[in-house]
Amino acid sequence: MKVNQRQGQLFPNQDSIFDVTPPNQELSLSKTLLINWQEKIQNHQAKYFEGLSDIPTQGSLFQTSESNFIESFDPLSLTPLPLSFWRWPKSPHDGPAIYLVMDRLENTKKHILLYIGETVAADRRWKGDHDCKAYLSAYCEALGNASIKFQLSIRFWSDVPETAHPRRKLEQQLIQKWLPPFNKETRTIWKTPFTAEIH
Repeated sequence: MKVNQRQGQLFPNQDSIFDVTPPNQELSLSKTLLINWQEKIQNHQAKYFEGLSDIPTQGSLFQTSESNFIESFDPLSLTPLPLSFWRWPKSPHDGPAIYLVMDRLENTKKHILLYIGETVAADRRWKGDHDCKAYLSAYCEALGNASIKFQLSIRFWSDVPETAHPRRKLEQQLIQKWLPPFNKETRTIWKTPFTAEIH
């Protein structure tokens, strides 16, 4: 795993957070840096996770206004699946969907939303190369090297528009609200310390 040094410093005193390594060797991300990075994201998203407990159960997108849907969208109400779900003989989802990749944090047992995407084919979108998969691989490697447990899941919301334009608009509205760190629109906000390399 390589550290993306072009995105700037995640914390002011970065030298004390990274392990000291000779030039031309990969840098190790410390446990402190990684936990602080996760907590910054969780602190932003917490108000949305916590505020959902007072909102009635999520209804159909087609039975409510778009703005109400964005406000009441509850990722935790969706069934978590392993990231390897696409290898199952039969996928539990197909057709158009908004999908979310999440992690359950070891130290707080709370969740962070890492990525939001949209697809016309939920059963096929996660196969093959995907920019988010490269970030997740680097993320898991960094957490593993720092002895931090992770519990990744992917969740699908299928009650979305069938046509691409309104579905992408919905995806973008959710990204702008939740600011998941592995979406290209938000990586610079969180100074994501991972380099995604797709092979």
